Amino acid sequence: MKSLLAPQNRPALRRLVRGRVLLAFDFDGTLAPIVADPARAYLRPQTRRLLTDVARKYPCVVISGRSRADVARHLAGIPLRQVFGNHGIEPSPALPAARRAVRRWLAGLLPRLARVPGIIFDNKGATLAIHYRKARNRPAALKAISAAIADLADARVLKGILAVDLLPVGAPNKATALQSELRRLGCQAALYLGDDQTDEDVFALSRRLPLLAVRVGHKPRSLAPYYLPSQDDVDALLAKLLDLRSACD
Repeated sequence: MKSLLAPQNRPALRRLVRGRVLLAFDFDGTLAPIVADPARAYLRPQTRRLLTDVARKYPCVVISGRSRADVARHLAGIPLRQVFGNHGIEPSPALPAARRAVRRWLAGLLPRLARVPGIIFDNKGATLAIHYRKARNRPAALKAISAAIADLADARVLKGILAVDLLPVGAPNKATALQSELRRLGCQAALYLGDDQTDEDVFALSRRLPLLAVRVGHKPRSLAPYYLPSQDDVDALLAKLLDLRSACD
């Protein structure tokens, strides 16, 4: 992986902004810092200001694992072209079937994991996240979660940062959401910024599409060819994108 903001790699950004480019972002751990309680997630004021300015210069979308209503609440007032929730399932025709699957998973998992301390179920309607950030013994909590979900044949399992996400097999994902927006908005290329395993579907597209895939945090086994050292560097990237677009105007 290469640091996107290193001087020798900045030409990749300059080449990207010459055409009609779509900017797409994950939310938690990307636009917003990771917090112990997901309900307390927030955008830093500077990030909000920069993202608002960037969205006035480029077509921008957010593709989050949160429910669409939840993430849209955090982004109110920012002129985004689209907000996707539940890893790209919202909005899509797959939503009713996904909701039925989540209700069925919960009915089976709640009794099996009720006695595991520190586990929190986050029912997002179309997907289910099981957080274990508050568990004192995180390896034991993850082991219990893995055993409980092992027989869910219709669930796609994504292990994120101290959470396990369950998505319906065959449902839209972040990659399909990004591709749909590229077509809808008539964009020639895209930049996608994400931070964990749930973003790897999009990172994989960089092997066959004009996509600049950037991971927040260095992870050698990620499919993203570029990275930002930390979430704090997201503001620097947004500021650089503004500078480059101003230079092109």
